[in-house]
Amino acid sequence: MPRHKSETLSIRTTAEIKDLIRQAADREHRSVASMLEVLVMAHADHLGIKAHSKSGKTTKTNKK
Repeated sequence: MPRHKSETLSIRTTAEIKDLIRQAADREHRSVASMLEVLVMAHADHLGIKAHSKSGKTTKTNKK
């Protein structure tokens, strides 16, 4: 089931980072926004971070 997207995120970054994101997105046939979601979700999973809906709080579990 697709997630309903209702939030906007604007960031400032360097041309180098923007180009790297665009290249990664192109290789995976994704939009830049979709690629950023994939990267954030993978990093959060690596750190053991789970998002809470609407509360703005996150939890972190120790993965060792």
